[in-house]
Amino acid sequence: MNVLVIEDDPAIGRSLQQGFSEAGHHCVWQQNGTSGYETALSRQADAIVLDLLLPGESGWDVLQKLRAAGVQAPIILLTALGSVDDRVKGLKLGADDYLVKPFDFAELMARLEAVQRRTGNKPSMILQAAGLTLDLTTRRVTSNDTEKEIDLTPIEFSLLELLMRYAGQVVTRKMLCEHVWGFNWDGTTNVIEVHVNRLRGKLDKDRDQSIIKTVRGRGYALPAS
Repeated sequence: MNVLVIEDDPAIGRSLQQGFSEAGHHCVWQQNGTSGYETALSRQADAIVLDLLLPGESGWDVLQKLRAAGVQAPIILLTALGSVDDRVKGLKLGADDYLVKPFDFAELMARLEAVQRRTGNKPSMILQAAGLTLDLTTRRVTSNDTEKEIDLTPIEFSLLELLMRYAGQVVTRKMLCEHVWGFNWDGTTNVIEVHVNRLRGKLDKDRDQSIIKTVRGRGYALPAS
């Protein structure tokens, strides 16, 4: 599952990002309403966890704008505002559920799963891009041309998964580090270059040029088709 968390509290944001990662999901975390809204529009999320009291645009405004823009992903409001009026307002504006702080991560996960069952919004377990098929259930990667399986290490698989999720877009080295190691990465991002080069060596056999493009000063990109 690809989760977008919009939460300004660093402790809660880091905790959610680590919790989702340890549960096997990818999590993008934004700390203000404006960047959260822009991220929700530019990157497809399977679910959104949205705080209401945010810098920039409020969670109320973000929720209303997302629904007006046609974003259908389930949205769970996560906030200290726990009155009945606040809950009713959130649901009327288009939220799928409402969880009051403090909360337990297990309950949040259960609510996300329940919302997905109700809405029928089940994330695909098969990713396809750049002539490759990646199966998240079996953790197999195959070439569409040769139908041969490509043997990847867990880190290489994780890197390719993120590149395929955002095929056609630039994925920064920091995004790759956070996806692989599961929390806000504060170390050097140069370590990712070694793993990307190893991944290229396995994907680019019998190819004239690499399918993973380096975008100078920004990161890497995989073609969408």
